[in-house]
Amino acid sequence: MPIKLNENKDIVRVVREGLKRTGGYCPCRRERTEDTKCICREFREQMADPEFEGFCHCMLYYKYNE
Repeated sequence: MPIKLNENKDIVRVVREGLKRTGGYCPCRRERTEDTKCICREFREQMADPEFEGFCHCMLYYKYNE
């Protein structure tokens, strides 16, 4: 289950700035719970799915299949 950062450096920069601002919580989400702490629960579940390939909600990470 290879995971990589988005190749778009601007997106990575903006999301990382948001993570710093929110204390590690997804800057794209309003709620601040353990489920929205980066790497969020939604993406962890998607990573566990062998058929899933794509970006996390905030587009920081990309999971691809080999």
